[in-house]
Amino acid sequence: MSHALIDPHGGTLINLASSNPEADLARTQDLPKLELSSRNLADLECLATGIYSPLTGFVDEDAYTSIVNAMRLPNGLAWSVPVTLQTSNTSDFAVGDDIALTWQGEILASLHITSRFTPNQDHEAQKVYATTDDAHPGVAAMREAGSVYLGGPVTLLKDVPHDDFSDYRLTPAQTRAKFAEHGWQTVVAFQTRNPIHRAHEYLTKVALEVVDGLFINPLVGTTKSDDVPADVRMRCYEIMIERYYVADNVMLGVFPAAMRYAGPREAIMHAIARQNYGCTHFIVGRDHAGVGSYYGTYDAQHIFDELPEDALAISPLKFEHAFYCTRTKQMATAKTSPSEVSERVFLSGTKVREMLSQGQLPPEEFTRPDVARVLMEAYQQK
Repeated sequence: MSHALIDPHGGTLINLASSNPEADLARTQDLPKLELSSRNLADLECLATGIYSPLTGFVDEDAYTSIVNAMRLPNGLAWSVPVTLQTSNTSDFAVGDDIALTWQGEILASLHITSRFTPNQDHEAQKVYATTDDAHPGVAAMREAGSVYLGGPVTLLKDVPHDDFSDYRLTPAQTRAKFAEHGWQTVVAFQTRNPIHRAHEYLTKVALEVVDGLFINPLVGTTKSDDVPADVRMRCYEIMIERYYVADNVMLGVFPAAMRYAGPREAIMHAIARQNYGCTHFIVGRDHAGVGSYYGTYDAQHIFDELPEDALAISPLKFEHAFYCTRTKQMATAKTSPSEVSERVFLSGTKVREMLSQGQLPPEEFTRPDVARVLMEAYQQK
């Protein structure tokens, strides 16, 4: 029986690691240097390891313009959020230059600048984030990063350094190999930046009924300051997999991207990344990648319907807002529960965080008791 996995977006899994890193590193020592932000660093890792296939570097002006205006790369392939390298330095770095990209002073990669441009950031904000409001964290981060954009191909000279989650830092090449080992041909990805509460558990288990495996792929790059810290969330995911799932049917791996909170557009980007990991399906729930009230409840689902049918190979699995039903005594949605609104306990990461910050242990309808205890302990320490 064949175990062919889904193709990466664009057909080829990108790997930007240098074939001769020592020699290339020696050549970059005297180049002009650009220190990366934490978001740049996350983007560099996603580019270099193929999570953002088919991109081979930070986008140039043609790609940027096409992505912002049409949600496509210049070759017509779907892409929804520009992966940019920005600086506030208006005089250094010219087209044709090779520069070194550094993190905490250490050279990690080189960039050959093929494009240097200063776009209209209000236009980018409106198209990508659907707002120009500086209170939006994605818009604020974009403006703070600088007005000059540098595009061009990247070569990774050293692995992006990490001191956490080493067992779970899997590249798309590695997840594809593991899926094949399991004999999984169909895999559903679940993206989260919250601990898994009962609504998440319900969605993932319903999805798991129709595929071979579940890939829980929490985002551990830069998030908002009030999000539950990644190390606490990871302990919660481990407990859930160990005690509440069939472990052989589930895999945990971290998603190193930084959150942009771009709502519908980011949902597309997240789906493409999971296709590159080897997933065939992607769960899109309520307000995916949203923040505040900038996006409608199901805008991130509707955007998939606006794409041409052949734009993505990965299939979105769209779920309604799940709740605990006090009449049926189980998780449900409006599709499956005949209950009145007063009989529905709606769950959210925001609500769980509010309860924890007030010293309240979330009830079992919200989250599993052993997970709630881990969260409470972390909040009390904080």
